[in-house]
Amino acid sequence: MPANPLGVLLRNRRAGHHTLVWARPELEAPENFTLTSPAFEHKAPIPEKYKGKLFGPNVSPALEWTEPPAGTAELVLIVEDPDVPIGKPATHALTLGIDPSSTGIPENGLAHPSPVKGIRHGKGAMGKRGWAGPLPIKSHGPHSYVFQLFALDQAVDLPETFTLAQTVEAIKGHVIGRARLDGTYEIR
Repeated sequence: MPANPLGVLLRNRRAGHHTLVWARPELEAPENFTLTSPAFEHKAPIPEKYKGKLFGPNVSPALEWTEPPAGTAELVLIVEDPDVPIGKPATHALTLGIDPSSTGIPENGLAHPSPVKGIRHGKGAMGKRGWAGPLPIKSHGPHSYVFQLFALDQAVDLPETFTLAQTVEAIKGHVIGRARLDGTYEIR
């Protein structure tokens, strides 16, 4: 299959990991619990099954975590792609209301609406709510998909159609722990 000239042209352009919400000073906290997936290892390729689709269902990978820090009232998951060639990272999941006593989210648990009780999704990639799987520009090279899980000392109260900016503002000063899992995906 021939290379995509646009992907090749933009190959060296990337928003960068420094633009992730993880890198924001106001969201810094100890990395005091662990986030994993039975679908892929940290920094390894995300299986094709979880690839994004322009139309039809997107299937999110299962996620698992160790016990968050004492005093955690809620967990917030933000999944971003910092390798987009223009602008800020693309948001692939923006999820509030995760019960801190749970130990994970099952496969396709990030669907909208979620089958997991209490989970709420904000607006992510292209205004979509719920999981938007990897769909990088062909021939742009590997993209990172950074799953960032934040433990909060209080629950977040945001309107039904919340955004990433609203979420960051609401959790600022309330992050008591965090965990991260990076996956990669590439369309050659």
